[in-house]
Amino acid sequence: MKDMKEMLKLGFVLAMYATIACVGLAFVYAGTSAVIAGRQKADLEASLQELFPRMDAFEDVTDRISSPDASVTFHIVYEIQQSGETIGLAIQASGASYGGPIKILTGVGIDAKITRVKILEHADTPGLGANAAAASYYVDKAKKITFTGQFNEKPANHPFEVKKDIAAITASTITSRAVANVVKASAQAAAAYLGGSSK
Repeated sequence: MKDMKEMLKLGFVLAMYATIACVGLAFVYAGTSAVIAGRQKADLEASLQELFPRMDAFEDVTDRISSPDASVTFHIVYEIQQSGETIGLAIQASGASYGGPIKILTGVGIDAKITRVKILEHADTPGLGANAAAASYYVDKAKKITFTGQFNEKPANHPFEVKKDIAAITASTITSRAVANVVKASAQAAAAYLGGSSK
């Protein structure tokens, strides 16, 4: 009987500790979630600003647009504005690459030309496919054009064919094609949206 009382007492103490720990975690989460959300918003705005330096506002229009390529997933789409006027679209999308999914942010201006491409996440091989995101890797050393930089100003109806009109990363054709596919789908969808947008 004494053992049973000790076990119940121990169980009660453990339950109390667990409850206190849960309440403590809830307070920590409540205190840090606002900070995390604020940081994510600041990071997002900085990325969008890289694509559209003149922007002063953006609106989530993800539910109004879809990927024209089944192998490319659109995660979020923003309509970019300046002084109340639409100046382009930013699409965060991903597709399969050598090391797994590659997530890319593509900006397309109102003229249906790519403003900039930014690789957000990838798991490709360092020194090879990872060069897609490297600021020091040039596909044209003389002009200092990076792999993603070569997409700038290309129209949405561009073929985006690796080793033809898109320079490939050395020994990383799969990564090069993955990026080109995601950018192409994003550019085509953005051009269709912007051409049909009533704004």
